[in-house]
Amino acid sequence: MCGIVGYVGDNQAANFLLDGLAKLEYRGYDSAGIAVFDGENIRVEKSVGRLASLRDKVKDDTPVGTMGIGHTRWATHGRPCDRNSHPHTDCHGDFVIVHNGIIENYLTLKEELQAKGHEFRSETDTEVVAHLLEDVYNGDFEASVREVLRRIEGSYSLVFMSKANPDCLICSKQDNPLIIGLGEGENFVASDIPAIIAYTRRNYILNDGELAIVKKDSVWISNRQGEPVTKKVFEVTWNAEAAEKGGYEHFMLKEIHEQPKAVRDTMSARIGKDGKSIVMDELKWTSEFVNSFNKMYIIACGTAYNAGLVGKYYLEKLARIPVEIDVASEFRYRDPIIDENTLVIVVSQSGETIDTLAALKESKRLGAKTLAVTNVVGSSIAREADQVIYTWAGPEIAVASTKAYTTQIVLMFMLSLYMGELKGTIPADRVAELVGELQKLPTHVGETLEDVEPIKTFAKQYGYNDDVFYIGRSLDYHVALEGSLKLKEISYIHAEAYAAGELKHGTLALIIEGVPVIALATQKDVYEKTLSNIKEVKARDAVVIGIAAFDDTELEKYVDHVIKVPKTDELLIPILTVIPLQLLAYYAAITRGCDVDKPRNLAKSVTVE
Repeated sequence: MCGIVGYVGDNQAANFLLDGLAKLEYRGYDSAGIAVFDGENIRVEKSVGRLASLRDKVKDDTPVGTMGIGHTRWATHGRPCDRNSHPHTDCHGDFVIVHNGIIENYLTLKEELQAKGHEFRSETDTEVVAHLLEDVYNGDFEASVREVLRRIEGSYSLVFMSKANPDCLICSKQDNPLIIGLGEGENFVASDIPAIIAYTRRNYILNDGELAIVKKDSVWISNRQGEPVTKKVFEVTWNAEAAEKGGYEHFMLKEIHEQPKAVRDTMSARIGKDGKSIVMDELKWTSEFVNSFNKMYIIACGTAYNAGLVGKYYLEKLARIPVEIDVASEFRYRDPIIDENTLVIVVSQSGETIDTLAALKESKRLGAKTLAVTNVVGSSIAREADQVIYTWAGPEIAVASTKAYTTQIVLMFMLSLYMGELKGTIPADRVAELVGELQKLPTHVGETLEDVEPIKTFAKQYGYNDDVFYIGRSLDYHVALEGSLKLKEISYIHAEAYAAGELKHGTLALIIEGVPVIALATQKDVYEKTLSNIKEVKARDAVVIGIAAFDDTELEKYVDHVIKVPKTDELLIPILTVIPLQLLAYYAAITRGCDVDKPRNLAKSVTVE
């Protein structure tokens, strides 16, 4: 949630701040604001709505100065409006801050400060930090910031600017991402790499509790005790163009079409030289290590949770280990049964999802071995877990995740094969067969993307329906869940996915004449059962769009429309069947005139509980 940028150097800060915020608008777009120090005073400009509103507001009178901070907001405390927008100041405008996260004890602090005469202008939890800094300030900027950090509770990335200290920004983090970009005669602060990739590839990634003093020619970092910390420079390997639309109308469409490459990149280095086995040099596990697990958990949120459902199926089917899957926001509050013989796998595209990070920390506290599956090198979850495997999907900007989901499934499948080989639960010839099919996937994904016209037609026909239902069994049900999530989050159509066998247990009451039902039918063991469920909804005059493999000639007899994907092993077909569902959601959103990349009330990285 929310994006942060900061600049100190010799160039005009406002230019970078506005440009950096544009690159981070996927993190929050209820409002935006900047604060620039002009040598004498700090000028704050902010505006509710998209960043374009702020640009229009300052285009004829852009703040002048070579140090500043900026913020794009996804509202948590206080409705979206100018006064609730960041940056926030103290009573006299001497201190300005931007903040991602939540200050949990802000009400107590606010009451104390109001009793001392501080006047608050906003409804936010953030403003209390600026007033607290004013209250404790003793002439020493760093010491005063440390006192503020000692007194606040919650999660945060914070950047502080002081009128009395015109040459530096101070920043710190706890459970929210923050990086420092290293330039020549200038340095940058941001909550995510896309904000600064056009300016520098060299970064420091802050850890929880660290504090950085950022000047134009130096960066000094210390721990909670004030002891210096030596940081390794993190070099970004992807270029700025990778985070641009590249000729596509939306980031989401671009990222859907990047899936052949993303799948290839995720799996290529992990297939053995013989082409018949899985190699995971990042893990270097032994059969003894894998056999020590008597239970596994997969913990995730949203789309990553849906990928985890498929991962659970793979791990139990191929590695023969019991797997529980849990929503991260529920996991740590239910006293989970975990010990040293448990492997906990946490899945997060950004590696910064706060609920997942908290679940990871709780799992480690309870003695579990931990493994992160993420897309972002150096992210909080990647650093916190015992081991990490990366999806290598490349930057994903659209709020609705697409290529991250498919690559997470690919990686979970490969992990399952890897563990199955070590445990001896899969015959070698079956491993070779599945690895062979895996290598065909990038081509199959490309073929799935070749003809989208029927999907566009379906979106236009049914895009104005109030309700859409998805049904499937086994792996098809897990994919149906992801398809329904995509549709509702970007088109705002009420969409629900059901295990097809559950229809007659209550949900069949929702099927009425003309309602669209997306039916996935790719799993042989339950194929006839799925056809029976399709007949049930057709008997209620639903309009059924079936999803099947190319060699299926039966399904079209029972449905109104069929979308087909290339034939592959039924274990791998979820990676293909989800693609038409992604496209259907995309074109339905276009039909309805929705903002595809920035759906209402949502942001890319969820860093508040």
